[in-house]
Amino acid sequence: MAPWHRTAAFIWSTLAFLLYFGYTYAADPEHTINYFNNGPARLFFFDDATSVIYHDAILGEIRVSQDEGKSWNRADDIQPGEAAMFIEHPFDNRVAFVLTNSFTHYRTDDRGKSWRTFDIPELVAYVQKPLSFHSDPKKSEYTLFQATKCDSIPWGERCRDVTYYTKDGFVSSELLLDDVSRCQFAHSSKDFKHDAHDDLVYCVAFDSSAMTGSHNIASSRLYSSTDFFATKQNEDLGIGKNAKGVVAFAIVSKFAVVALKDLSPGSEGDMLLYVTVNTKEWAKAQFPHASQARLRENAYTIVESTVHSLAVDVVLHDITSVGTLFVSNSNGTYFVESLMDTNRNMAGYVDYETIYGVEGVGIANVIANAQDVERKMAAKQLRSVITFNDGSSWNPLLAPSVTDMHNYGPVFSSPAPGFVMGVGSVGQALAPYEEGNTYMSTDAGLTWKMVHEGAFQYEFGDSGSVIVIVDDEQPTDSIMYSTDMGQTWNTYNVGIQFRARGLTTVSDSTSQKFLLLGQVTRQSKQPNVGRNAAIYLDFATLGRPKCVPDDKEPWYARANSKSECIMGAKQWYTRRKADADCYMGEEFHDPEGHDDKCPCEDHDYECDYNYVRSDGKCVPSGPERIPSTQCTLGTPDEKYMGSSGYRKIPGNKCEGGSHMDEPMSKDCSGAEPVEGEIVYQIHPFPGDIVQSEYFKDSKTVLVRLADFTIWQSSNEGYTWEQKFPEERFLAFYIHSHTNDRAYLITDSKKFYYTTDTGRYWHSSEAPSPPNTFGAQVVRFQTRSDYLIWIGNVDCESGYEHCRAQAQYTRNNGRDWQLVEDYVVNCDWARDEELRIESSQILCESYADKQGSQVFFGKDNALQLVSGTDYYAKKTKLFDHVVGFTKFSEFLIVAEYLPMRGTLNLQVSLDGQTFASGSFPPGMHPDSHAYTVLESSTKAIFLHMTMNESPTPWGNILKSNSNGTYFGVSVENVNRNNAGFVDFEKFVGLDGIAMVNVVANPTEAALTGHKTLQTRITHNDGGTWKPLLPPSVDSLGLRYPCTTVGCALHVHGYTERFDARATYSIGNVGNSLATYTESDTFLSRDGGFTWEEVHKDAHLWEFGDSGSVIVIVNDEEPTDHVLFTTDEGLNWREFKFTTEKIRVRDIMTVPDDTSRKFMLLGRFSTGGSVLIHLDFSSLTHRKCVVDVENPGHDDFELWSPSEERDSLCLFGRQTLYHRRKRDVNCVVGDTPKALDNIMRNCTCTAEDFECEFNYVRNGEGECVLVPGMNSRPSDDSCRNGEDYWYDRTAYRKVYYSTCEGGDRIDRGTQHLCPGINGHSAMFWMVVILFPFVITALVAWWWYSKSGMARGTIRLPGGDYSHGSGSGVLATLASVPWFLLGLSGIAFEYIASSLESVSMGYRARRGYRDVPVDEDAQVLHFEDEE
Repeated sequence: MAPWHRTAAFIWSTLAFLLYFGYTYAADPEHTINYFNNGPARLFFFDDATSVIYHDAILGEIRVSQDEGKSWNRADDIQPGEAAMFIEHPFDNRVAFVLTNSFTHYRTDDRGKSWRTFDIPELVAYVQKPLSFHSDPKKSEYTLFQATKCDSIPWGERCRDVTYYTKDGFVSSELLLDDVSRCQFAHSSKDFKHDAHDDLVYCVAFDSSAMTGSHNIASSRLYSSTDFFATKQNEDLGIGKNAKGVVAFAIVSKFAVVALKDLSPGSEGDMLLYVTVNTKEWAKAQFPHASQARLRENAYTIVESTVHSLAVDVVLHDITSVGTLFVSNSNGTYFVESLMDTNRNMAGYVDYETIYGVEGVGIANVIANAQDVERKMAAKQLRSVITFNDGSSWNPLLAPSVTDMHNYGPVFSSPAPGFVMGVGSVGQALAPYEEGNTYMSTDAGLTWKMVHEGAFQYEFGDSGSVIVIVDDEQPTDSIMYSTDMGQTWNTYNVGIQFRARGLTTVSDSTSQKFLLLGQVTRQSKQPNVGRNAAIYLDFATLGRPKCVPDDKEPWYARANSKSECIMGAKQWYTRRKADADCYMGEEFHDPEGHDDKCPCEDHDYECDYNYVRSDGKCVPSGPERIPSTQCTLGTPDEKYMGSSGYRKIPGNKCEGGSHMDEPMSKDCSGAEPVEGEIVYQIHPFPGDIVQSEYFKDSKTVLVRLADFTIWQSSNEGYTWEQKFPEERFLAFYIHSHTNDRAYLITDSKKFYYTTDTGRYWHSSEAPSPPNTFGAQVVRFQTRSDYLIWIGNVDCESGYEHCRAQAQYTRNNGRDWQLVEDYVVNCDWARDEELRIESSQILCESYADKQGSQVFFGKDNALQLVSGTDYYAKKTKLFDHVVGFTKFSEFLIVAEYLPMRGTLNLQVSLDGQTFASGSFPPGMHPDSHAYTVLESSTKAIFLHMTMNESPTPWGNILKSNSNGTYFGVSVENVNRNNAGFVDFEKFVGLDGIAMVNVVANPTEAALTGHKTLQTRITHNDGGTWKPLLPPSVDSLGLRYPCTTVGCALHVHGYTERFDARATYSIGNVGNSLATYTESDTFLSRDGGFTWEEVHKDAHLWEFGDSGSVIVIVNDEEPTDHVLFTTDEGLNWREFKFTTEKIRVRDIMTVPDDTSRKFMLLGRFSTGGSVLIHLDFSSLTHRKCVVDVENPGHDDFELWSPSEERDSLCLFGRQTLYHRRKRDVNCVVGDTPKALDNIMRNCTCTAEDFECEFNYVRNGEGECVLVPGMNSRPSDDSCRNGEDYWYDRTAYRKVYYSTCEGGDRIDRGTQHLCPGINGHSAMFWMVVILFPFVITALVAWWWYSKSGMARGTIRLPGGDYSHGSGSGVLATLASVPWFLLGLSGIAFEYIASSLESVSMGYRARRGYRDVPVDEDAQVLHFEDEE
């Protein structure tokens, strides 16, 4: 080869080598390592800048990098050791603050290049966010500073939090408010958009100053001000003076939320949430499970929320690490259950994360074995689920080519569009972190793939064009990176061995620089530097070209058919194609989301004002109110343009498509009438109405007909809709503990349920068809999802093994577990007031579980078995029972004693320990039928039948507070053959009841004709009196009855078509007349006085808290009702039909707060009918109430009286709140003043009842039953009394709180033994004795020591003892020694008394609250 050829070849080879070497070199990233003594308490990237802050909290130093972490310098303007806290300005990316533990703090206006000082008069408060900032860029200098101020007091310091404010970035500052717990600008979130005053500030502060530094929670309120608290306003949250007990205030997304503790009487201290979206109108957050989703302090978390809804995770289970996620509607007030069994830690942090930048998508971890975690404290088995529609539905995460349940662990979403990574596993449950692998999704969680085995930390850069991962399980010397969305990975060695502690980049993930934090291994540690390394990684040196438009593509956030649009738009971003080898290079440019408007669909609309959702449709809640300019002609066919019932959800972006919100042409006859008119609707039904019931606290009502159909009205009977016409319904049940749930029972396994008062119904399948043995099909518990189902098993073909089987569910029927076979009744033991083990189930079942239950007789004993742990651990309570029931706080069992063929009544307060009831002579249930009556006053009322059919009556017995001793309350009370007793409690007034007694028991037993008289009690059955008759009738005429025995008598339960109805139909005379000869009476004061309001017998019903009363003749067919707005002073007639109907019942909402009624009846020609009556337009004037000054508005205060000098009932004077009789106004939801207990009264005879074994004689005195003995006196002094008393013929009514007066229940007084048995002089001697002895010994020593006057002291005599172990030290200890002896003696006496007391408590059984003396009859089986 020629020389020049060789030369050329050499040159080309050299160039090729250099080019190759250069390309290879450029293909690697660069790195720089900086070392620090300690890891950072905070590592912060300023937004859209290269500046980084490294806060070393241990050394109290701030280090700053201006090149994304490549080089670092200490902030020299900040004194070493002073940096206690670093806080960035959220709305100004140049400003940050360093707070110290002194009065001087630091601020930077150039991202840490320089710092200037500012002073605050007090030390910074130890709260999570001591600074609050204004979101308006024009007012970025406005800042609130929370500090702690301490004042010296004689016994130390009293400290409280105060807030300062500045308008000039702390050039100056002034005190905003003293004694606060949190202050925040109303304008402190870009999503919380409103038109409130620019300077509006909210503060949670206290309305009284505490001397001890602590406050009563009731003094915490939410205040607001627009002039920095020169003046302040108490935010009443729409609930007036009850807006107290505020615990927290926060602005979350577009919502401002206030959490306050429920301090109302009877509350268990639950938390209440109030929400506003405009700072003007606050609304209480309503959760779907009234008795289950209780917000308890430290047991709920407001989690990451979208701009569309508020998300709250609530602890519902017994353990605090299992939650349930609830998601609100668009204004944050109504919540629906979104996800059960969410995972949370003890600090309240919830495994829930919304995907960054993608609306409506979120990932959560749920506990797959929540039941085992709760019951057995088992280890959690986690599963990951994803939502694409803001929590409306959740699905497991999907992975390619895997058919098992797919679960992934902690998830990290990035500002890089659609990129999500997580460490997790594929399988039945989430594996431990160290056993997991690293997975990635590039489509916001739709699909996943494993990118590397093992657990790795991860980070996205350059909008997803660079992905970096580092081993998170063990020390390493390298990182891995991918530039093609995780398809291939490259390894890069950084030259040192380290344990990864963190991997991050700029906040918007648009840079090619990363910062890796690690702890250097001992082998790699460099001399004279710290072990904490900050490794700067630069991928700009990879040599890739910058992307051009052809390298990019649109990426749609939801590209599957199930979740294309949310809030009316399809969201998309521009991002790099996976196979494009280029870099985006759009540093500090946030990804821009684009919205393609979607056509409007049904789910883009919600119900308009005055409309409610019923089974997915919006129906009017009543006639529509229209402007006064419409419907003015009065012609029959006149129209107006009214609401369609729908409106677009606020913030929804849909266009075109379905126009559900367009106004509709409507008949003027259907619009709301002018003031003073009444609206009615007639709805004939194809069959007789056999069941009807309202949802509590709702306007929705269900009706079941005899033709097995169910109908629903969501507007109090204005319109009706048949539910599921293809089904045959046997019954429906409203959930007894959760007002918004109901269950429709078909004749098959299928049932329907609603969790939102019938807005939507869902089908589910029970384990068996409903039972035909007479047991209630569904039983409910205080936990809404906990059900027991009793159905038929093996009854389809023949009866060989036909039986009733009970199964339970903890998730509203999604799966069922067997409880027991051959049952007669099963129920949850726990109830609202029977607060016992929530997993306990009680079952009445046959002992011999073979054959067909259809043919079982008395020879197969019915056993009562209690099963805890959801019937896994069984305990047989009784071998033979007739039945059991729950009343108030009592569990009552009718035990059958086959050896004697008698019944025994057993009572329990804890579901485990039972005590036999003790009865008066001749009234034991072994020989009499009995009925348990309603009670709400800590006692059981029993009706013991003394005369059997065909003319049954009996005595009402009342128990003591533990349900064990029964005494006669009233004799000869009427009942019918169906078991209904003429005994009725007054709603809202505890302890008042009426009965009808048989006045001629001897004659009635022979003739079968009962003469009835009415009696009333105002002291819970202690005494019974006739009803005081009115002096004149409704026409102003005097009654002809003038004898001493003349009284008012009213008809009771036993004569009613519907035993649930309540009305006072009766007559004035010597006895009760027939129903057709009776008139209608009303009492306004709890039955003390009565007046006749109308002639003839009528059905009646209260509406709007009594502001409207409707009555209708039920003696014969009618075409009209009568109504009054002044409680019967004046009546008006309203005719509703031309064809008369026979009315059977009047219905309205259960709490009687509506002006709408329903008449249930039958046409004379046949067929049932329902008449809707709407009195809402009688007046539009709202009642005026002044809760701060009750009685000076449209309401009056009254107190029931029993013709005493003081207006007392149950030993106390209570003022009740009611509308003034002559005021015509709408009460509605007007907040009423609370019933006010003014004072306890002195005891009178009405506060006492007969002691056990005593009955009242003809003079009303309690006398001993012949042949019986008085009970022994109780000398236990177990409640720390000073004295005990001999029993008398009387005992105090347990419900009474009277004090002093004539205590006829107390006999001779006796001094209690023990400490209380000594006088004050005795204890004074005991206390002074040690000091006297000490003084005498000291004087003796002083006299002998040579220190007394005249004593010779020798030179060198040293009487000081530095060791402190000499005579002086000994003498100094004498008082303490003696006091110690007296303390030991006192402890011995106290412990002895306590052991006696505790022993007594153990024997008396199962109650911790104070009880009456009769509690000692309770016993345990193992009692010695």
